[in-house]
Amino acid sequence: MSVENIVEQGKKSYGSKKYKEAAGLFAQAAEAYEVEGNPLLAAEMKNNQSVAYLQDGNAESSLEVVTGTDVVFASAGDLKRQGMALANKASALVALKRKKEAIACYEESAQLLEQAGEKDMRADVMRSIAALQVGQGKLTDAVISMQSGLIEVEKPTKRQKFLKKILFRRLWR
Repeated sequence: MSVENIVEQGKKSYGSKKYKEAAGLFAQAAEAYEVEGNPLLAAEMKNNQSVAYLQDGNAESSLEVVTGTDVVFASAGDLKRQGMALANKASALVALKRKKEAIACYEESAQLLEQAGEKDMRADVMRSIAALQVGQGKLTDAVISMQSGLIEVEKPTKRQKFLKKILFRRLWR
């Protein structure tokens, strides 16, 4: 089976909520891409594997497999995928209840996604930061984080428009 077929099968397994199977297929694809000498696609497959592990409830494996992929993307100057890798790492850290580390990863991710012009992805990351800050009782910080994430979204959804309006009023009262 070709690497592309393995990747497609992994995506199908993931879509069918067979997360453990998907993680295994993405691991095979990552290994194949490494053998081919394509570290970027290998790192991308490891990120897919990490997400699948997380969905399967295996946060330890998720963190293990995603760690270091951001460095691969950084060496290629791929800010978007570097930011996504850090967000994936942060998600695993949250699942492991390592919230301070998660916030640091999310903050770095948000900076990279902003530099890459990925406003919607950055908004999602800022929402994750805000949720963690609420959990820590840092409500003002959470409002500022959420507002920061939403302020630059060019085509906000109805929900995002509503949140922007509420958060702006809350911030300036």
